[in-house]
Amino acid sequence: MALRPPPLHAVHDNRGASFTDFGGWEMPVEFDSIHEEHEAVRTAAGLFDVSHMGEVTVTGPDATTLLNRLTTNDVSALDPGQAQYSTITNEDGIILDDTVVYRLPESVPEGTPGEGAP
Repeated sequence: MALRPPPLHAVHDNRGASFTDFGGWEMPVEFDSIHEEHEAVRTAAGLFDVSHMGEVTVTGPDATTLLNRLTTNDVSALDPGQAQYSTITNEDGIILDDTVVYRLPESVPEGTPGEGAP
C-alpha cells in the first residue's frame, strides 16, 4: 500500500526532507541533521507537522458526557472557543493517548487524537 503524503509534503520536499513511514503517512523525519535540528529547537524554535493527525467531531445531547468518560479533564468546564489538553484512558484508567478537546463556538466539543490514535 502506498504511503499517504501529508498536505505539507511538497513544502517538506522542497526544503530537503528525508521521509519515513509514520502510521501509513510519508512524514519528514529530518532535514539537514538531527543534531542541528535538536540544537535549533533547544536554542530557538521548531515546528512539528501534525497534519496527519485525525480529528473527531462528537455531536449529540450526550457528547459532553461521553468525552468526560473518555478523557481525564472536565469537558463541561470549557466555554465556547476554549480548549484543554487531556488524556484518553481505558476503563481501568490506563492512558491510551493524549488529546486536545475543543469546544467550538456554537458547537459541541471536538477532540483531536494524539499521534498514537488510529
